[in-house]
Amino acid sequence: MPLLPTPDLYQADLWAHKKIGLLGGSFNPAHEGHRHISLIAMQKLNLDAVWWMITPQNPLKSDHETQPLKERIKSAEATAHHPHIYPTGIEAKLKTKYTSDTLPKLKSYFPKTHFVWIMGMDNLHNIHEWEKWQEIFYTMPIAVMSRPPHDDHLQSAPATQTFKKHQIPEHKAQDLLTSPLPSWCILTHPLNHQSSTNIRQQKNDN
Repeated sequence: MPLLPTPDLYQADLWAHKKIGLLGGSFNPAHEGHRHISLIAMQKLNLDAVWWMITPQNPLKSDHETQPLKERIKSAEATAHHPHIYPTGIEAKLKTKYTSDTLPKLKSYFPKTHFVWIMGMDNLHNIHEWEKWQEIFYTMPIAVMSRPPHDDHLQSAPATQTFKKHQIPEHKAQDLLTSPLPSWCILTHPLNHQSSTNIRQQKNDN
């Protein structure tokens, strides 16, 4: 049975004092890699649940390469297959386009919930291209999922340079959600080869 029935996802009082990971993206389509890092994040951060925030349209991608939102949510529900992972189109309900706008709205709607933003190492490299990207670090803690060894160019990434002194070591990862902002942590995890790009390419080749 799920932690909470899906229709109750947007009832703030039911998520009071819960620790929730937010994994955003196009999920075009959702795949085992999304599930894999969600489970790692739940374990290392002691989360109650992970919400897959399926964006209506990624501002950095063209709409012709993205499946309709309903189809992506349906695919994500089949892929998640876990009582504590919740695929959601909540960003469409919030009517926000950018992560920097979505996260503050979520915090205002769920004032007693402890959120952490989950993203891949590739996003840490390019987050400086996002709208009002520095505000994201000041809105909620960030967990960066990385496969060891770390990318050699990690230290030169603008986000790493800007927030280097606010990084929490991995062995203290469970303190991330209660640390003063800005705070972020790199969580290492085993290799998973699946990606949405590879899956789409395989479909095109068949």
